[in-house]
Amino acid sequence: MKSNLQDYSHKRFNILTGEWVLVSPHRAKRPWQGQNEAVNNEKRPTYDESCYLCAGNTRINGEVNPNYDDVFIFTNDFAALQSDSPDFQVNDELLIAKSEKGICKVVCFSPDHSKSLANMTPEEIQKVVFAWQKEYKELGDNDSINYVQIFENKGAVMGCSNPHPHGQIWSQSTLPNEVDKKNTQQLNYYQKNGSSLLGDYLAQELEKKERIIFENDGFVVLIPFWAIWPFETMIVPKKYQSSILGMNDKEALLYAEAISVLTKAYDKIFNTSFPYSSGIHQAPTNGEDNNHWHWHMSFYPPLLRSAAVKKFMVGYEMFGSPQRDITAEIAAAKLKSLIN
Repeated sequence: MKSNLQDYSHKRFNILTGEWVLVSPHRAKRPWQGQNEAVNNEKRPTYDESCYLCAGNTRINGEVNPNYDDVFIFTNDFAALQSDSPDFQVNDELLIAKSEKGICKVVCFSPDHSKSLANMTPEEIQKVVFAWQKEYKELGDNDSINYVQIFENKGAVMGCSNPHPHGQIWSQSTLPNEVDKKNTQQLNYYQKNGSSLLGDYLAQELEKKERIIFENDGFVVLIPFWAIWPFETMIVPKKYQSSILGMNDKEALLYAEAISVLTKAYDKIFNTSFPYSSGIHQAPTNGEDNNHWHWHMSFYPPLLRSAAVKKFMVGYEMFGSPQRDITAEIAAAKLKSLIN
């Protein structure tokens, strides 16, 4: 079985979304040995007077950032969701639309313009985790907010317009597509088995130890069996928790350690600040019984062969289904070897 998965084309099933990914291991057994093109690894200054996220600077809307010491949060000046959007819908046969309300925020991880999560200590990252918990609770308590999406886009290749270490929180009145898929899959499994889908999956991964990169007392970092992106990873709490509010201070630090270890390993793959999109999927804040949820954080990095060559989802992946060459097991072995 193991040999077949590493030598022959096959499909892997994503138990969280109910979708398939095509894996073609024969095309690239060791893709990380590609050429390392020259990239700009010039160190950024700790403060940039032109950066609208740096402490003390003026943002585009005229507001002045405070001289913050660790984490700074503000309502996005260019929010994709509006809290004052009126209620309306369109249903003209095949022309269907509904209004959507929401609140978008920006979370600056550090006042140091030169840093990323990979350069921050677990104690510094723990403060970010505390901020995520606070925002998830406060936004979720809003009657018009039924889901809170915490995420980060790192690197220009991922469309990040500002290199200052920061992430975003988009909260909205309905469940977004990916969350809705995971909600359905986890609920169906919970109703059938009376246990957590991701918890049972994690127990199997801990037994096999083929895709685990790192673990501490509270968390496991692994390459999901169904991973799409070359070095896609997932951080999963060992203890069943439906949302990040289930963590106490000690667990928040263990979670921060997992983020620190993973992001540092990423930067070593091609000796560059590794780009990615990351996000936390957790229980909706819709007031319903969401015991079927087991929260997790996913990282989707686009680099495959070098620090300058991005894997694009094109051709078959746009019109058929996602496809990858490097298997989850080979990617896991590579990342694990880079952890000190």
